[in-house]
Amino acid sequence: MEASGSMDLADNAIVRATQVFVKRQPEIHLFAARFREQHDDIPGARAAYQLVHSEISPGLLEATIKHANMEQRLGNHDDACSLYEQAIAIEKAKEQSQTLPLLFAQYARFLYLVSGKGDKAKEVLDQAVENAHLSKPLLEAIIHLESIQPQPKRIEYLDSLIEKFIVPTIDASFTASMDEREELSSIYMEFLDLFGDAKSIKKADDRHAKLFLQNRTSLLESKKRRSDDYLVSDKAKLAKAVTPVTASAMAPYPVGVQNQWPAGYGIQPQSWPQTTQAQVQQWNPAYGQQAAAYNAYGTYGSNYGAAAQVPPALPQAAPYGAYPSTYPAPNYGQPGVAATLTPSVPQQPSPAPVPPAAAATTAYYGSYY
Repeated sequence: MEASGSMDLADNAIVRATQVFVKRQPEIHLFAARFREQHDDIPGARAAYQLVHSEISPGLLEATIKHANMEQRLGNHDDACSLYEQAIAIEKAKEQSQTLPLLFAQYARFLYLVSGKGDKAKEVLDQAVENAHLSKPLLEAIIHLESIQPQPKRIEYLDSLIEKFIVPTIDASFTASMDEREELSSIYMEFLDLFGDAKSIKKADDRHAKLFLQNRTSLLESKKRRSDDYLVSDKAKLAKAVTPVTASAMAPYPVGVQNQWPAGYGIQPQSWPQTTQAQVQQWNPAYGQQAAAYNAYGTYGSNYGAAAQVPPALPQAAPYGAYPSTYPAPNYGQPGVAATLTPSVPQQPSPAPVPPAAAATTAYYGSYY
């Protein structure tokens, strides 16, 4: 809407968001303040920041920093410093405030970078040490400010603060984590490498090795033991899960006992099926009966012009059996008595019943002409 020039619609959308839809979210109020500042609505921007300070999220560090930076852009340096001081006073009244060290560090940074007041920034950090618990961001700000200040450096003062932070005590109300303490000790050793002497460097190295290197070695050993325990437990679980299957699978193979196979099983040679010669195809014995009918060709000449003689019905053909080795010799009878002759049929064993189609086929050859 802003890009299209519809400023009234954009302003109405922000009003609805900050008063109806997401009115308890500090991010939308910070966005509204920045939007109104960009469109020269400074009173509206200040009202949005003040609403966050008083009602939406009191003590929000981001709101304090952005509000102070806006006042600094407008040329109101004293108002910007007043905003930091008011926020610090409010956080001092709280017990164990986590925001107070960050406010001190940010205020000192603002004073040094924007105003160029290094001494004022150092005083602010000294107040932080007295009124707030030591934290990693606060000590980093002190080390950084000390590194950019002219000589001489307050090495003994810094060393006492670092030792108080990284060496845990029983009566300490706040104890940082091992990683934070080790990282801050490394930062301080880098500072000493630039500005310290051999004695202070040796003291910091010995303290760092005593506090962190030995603990890290023991921590690595404990992690290794823990990983070994995990491996042992996993192996035990795996062995427990596999043992029943292994026992049943290895039961036929006891150690030191000869395998009990059936007699002659192991010495039998591998045999392959022998290739047999192709068997002679066995033809139907009916072919032998039909072959006898071929003798009717002997009366071929004598029956010319006579009535067709139907040969007697052949015996029923048997299933496919042996094919006759030879055909019987044809009987060439006299022309006058050919009609009375009956072809000789060899005696065959009682054949199986043959359908009537076989007789019709035999009659076909007998009455060809």
